[in-house]
Amino acid sequence: MNTATVQPTAEAQPQRPWAVKRSTRMFSAGRLLAFAVAAFGITLVTPLANVDGWAIAFLLVNIVWNLGVTSKLGAKERKDALLRLTITSLGMLAFIPWLSIFVSVLLKGYRALYPGYFVGDMRVTTPDDEFNMGGAGHAIVGSLIMVAIATVVTLPLGILSGIYLTEVRGRLTFLVRFIVQSMAGVPSVVAGLFIFTTVVQSMGKYSGLAGGLALAVLMLPTVSRTAEEVLKLVPDDLRNAGYALGARQWRTALMVVLPTVRAGLVTAAILGIARVIGETAPLLLTSLNTNGFVFNPFGGTVASLPTYIFAMFVYGTEYSTARAWTGSLVLLAFVLFFFLLARRLGGRKTAVKTKK
Repeated sequence: MNTATVQPTAEAQPQRPWAVKRSTRMFSAGRLLAFAVAAFGITLVTPLANVDGWAIAFLLVNIVWNLGVTSKLGAKERKDALLRLTITSLGMLAFIPWLSIFVSVLLKGYRALYPGYFVGDMRVTTPDDEFNMGGAGHAIVGSLIMVAIATVVTLPLGILSGIYLTEVRGRLTFLVRFIVQSMAGVPSVVAGLFIFTTVVQSMGKYSGLAGGLALAVLMLPTVSRTAEEVLKLVPDDLRNAGYALGARQWRTALMVVLPTVRAGLVTAAILGIARVIGETAPLLLTSLNTNGFVFNPFGGTVASLPTYIFAMFVYGTEYSTARAWTGSLVLLAFVLFFFLLARRLGGRKTAVKTKK
């Protein structure tokens, strides 16, 4: 008896009609490279200069090319292409200032950068000395001390206000939310003046404690509002489960709600730190500046990166200005690090999953 041979069938492959072909990606990359070269040529023969001028020229070349291409399309395709071009152009216009700041700080800030910059101070170095002398280690330490004070003061208050707004919802909810939102719009110099009149004058001296409290005033709205939004993400089923087990409201909030959003609360604290680490005006009124390391926040004036940058720019010489740009680069790196850390922690998957 003959048996039929079973031929293996080919495995079905899923189709991806939305995927962009490799040839299309290569053409787009080559087109952007040609636009970049053309924009550079425009900056050589026109008043446009530096990174800003190149970015504007790049945008103009892109717009002209897209307008030429869309003129050959139909009515619907032309509208879609023009809308896409408008959105892309507006996005690039919003991106150009950030790109200009980043590139300018990077190009001007690396000159005075050397390994000893992060551990040295300016006690025996003048702003006009060579770049291999002195550093901003004392300013980095001072900024970290004052930011730590602000975090210790702000984090409990911000979390408690978020719990009150989302869990307790008492009679003062509107007032607490109004105060938090109002504090978000307070100018930084006003926060510095407030701490100057209440803390500096009562102590009779400038200090790192006063600087940390001034930063805490500016940090509190960010932490409080972020904590409130994070706590709103906790499903009500978890709260109801705690209540069903006989737990009181405070115990449910402490043992169930807060552990659920632990990563989000850490993100709130990091965002608050990134918000205030670059503030200058309140520190000029509370901690001032010094040329050496100060580890005691109660001992007197304390340096910080913003006041260090301000002092170097005020000095006004070529070498001092270069040191100020280097301090700006270090400060920008700190801010970028905290934002990336917040994004990393905020993107983690939590154990809580809502029912579909």
